Amino acid sequence: MSLTLHPPLLCLDHGIKRLGVAVSDRAWLTAREVAVIKRTTREDDFRKLRALYEQHKAAAVVIGLPSHEFEGTGEHTQADTVRLWVERFIEATHYPVLLWDEQFSSHDAKVLATRLRRKTTDPIDDLAARVILQSYLDALRDGLAPAPPIPTQE
Repeated sequence: MSLTLHPPLLCLDHGIKRLGVAVSDRAWLTAREVAVIKRTTREDDFRKLRALYEQHKAAAVVIGLPSHEFEGTGEHTQADTVRLWVERFIEATHYPVLLWDEQFSSHDAKVLATRLRRKTTDPIDDLAARVILQSYLDALRDGLAPAPPIPTQE
């Protein structure tokens, strides 16, 4: 059985203070953490993300979307904040983006950080992005997720 190789996928864990970044392998089987970006301005954040996208020759960006099933209607949620940021990110970069549920990613990232023997004071945003991307890759492999929105070459 041969593996199909693709350009990697980049994944972002959106936070108020930091952005976690992970990348997939070319077989879309595994994810690894890449960076934690301390947020400054939107323009600077997007510039850093463009550089990582180009560096890894990524095909698309998977962005973790918080899901809070118990929030009341009409309330502004963290998911609303992420969706607005994603709209601005797409307008600025024109990259193909897929939103993916990030439920439990922070908890799983804390467990992973412990296994990797990271200090408890170290940020884990990159590990959260890794967890989100691995969740997406596993679901994609199992036929439970849509393919990333990669533009076709003409």
